[in-house]
Amino acid sequence: MASIRRKPGSKFWYACYTDPGGKQRQRSTKETNRKNALRIAESYERAYRSARTEHQARQVIAGIYAEIHGDDLVTMSTRKYLNGWLNRRELEVARASLSRYSTVVAQFLESLGERADRDISYLTARDIAAFRNGLLERLSVATANTAVKILRSALKQALRDGLIQVNPADQVSTLKEDSDRIKRRPLTIDELKKVLEVADGEWQSIILTGVYTGQRLGDIGRLRWSNVDLARGEIMLTARKTGRRIVIPVAGPLREHFLGMPTPSKSDTPVFPKAFAVIERDGDVSVLSQQFAGILVEAGLAKAQSKKPTGKGRSTKRKTNELSFHSLRHTATSLMKNAGIPAAVVQDIIGHDSVAVSQHYTVIDLDSKRRAVDAMPVFRIEKIRPGVEAPSS
Repeated sequence: MASIRRKPGSKFWYACYTDPGGKQRQRSTKETNRKNALRIAESYERAYRSARTEHQARQVIAGIYAEIHGDDLVTMSTRKYLNGWLNRRELEVARASLSRYSTVVAQFLESLGERADRDISYLTARDIAAFRNGLLERLSVATANTAVKILRSALKQALRDGLIQVNPADQVSTLKEDSDRIKRRPLTIDELKKVLEVADGEWQSIILTGVYTGQRLGDIGRLRWSNVDLARGEIMLTARKTGRRIVIPVAGPLREHFLGMPTPSKSDTPVFPKAFAVIERDGDVSVLSQQFAGILVEAGLAKAQSKKPTGKGRSTKRKTNELSFHSLRHTATSLMKNAGIPAAVVQDIIGHDSVAVSQHYTVIDLDSKRRAVDAMPVFRIEKIRPGVEAPSS
């Protein structure tokens, strides 16, 4: 027998009814009047029991809703909703993030098959879990977990819009990543010297900046000379990933290197023009990451990846090298900590988020950060190699 209830924090009555399969369901009536809400709940149950198809049931319910409220019942298919969500995100996120979201949405809709065109209110945690498990058969745990998080974020808005009563992705847990997964590690001083020896001129500068600032490749590649104040000895930037505003003292060797670089004609000139052009063209750092991987191979620190087609495209797990440009972030952290720099100072320079030491409660003065970078080992480039043009793709 149908009934109604109120959920904590909601002004609307929820209809509680049983579908033809005997499953207990709840759905907001969008009604504050108890009598009208009960009428809707009874109609829901009656519609589901008498209608032969889902489409018929929805028509009956929509008619009852319109009769009481004078408005059409808002419904939307999972496909239409997720595609609309992508369109809204296009103006809010970077191209690389939008590309990742689009891939997940396309894969999820494909996994749903015909059910993607059903009303989004019928989406279940079982659908999300099946999608996650399907990804695990060919991709990494981290990739599957990321897909669940993206769907969780997408469906959160559907919950706020009243299209669904619970977020099914919230009911699907992420999985513990494999213990044997390759971990990124810092480059040793000897390895850094090898890398600097084989890198071309601009890459030598980018690598030194990575070592002495610990910043991500994308943030370094986007640097303009307006971000660099050599008179004050500071680099000021906003980390794209976290949105944090970071002020980093320029270590002596890095300042010396910057002073030896060509004088820019304008303050908004990119510090690393080739890298900047690649990021602007592609919207991400994938090509730059591939270039650095090539440098590691040339330095004898990584094996060249085979370019022979496997016939499996990008639907298989990628082999991960323990060294990448992100390793310089680990390198900078290790060098500072090995020099006895307090963890809070290191965190502030690198820009790490931490539960133990939050930037909201810890203010690191510039002198402490300057002592930190000055305590790092000195790397100088004895011979500048000529630059090479960035590949077109």
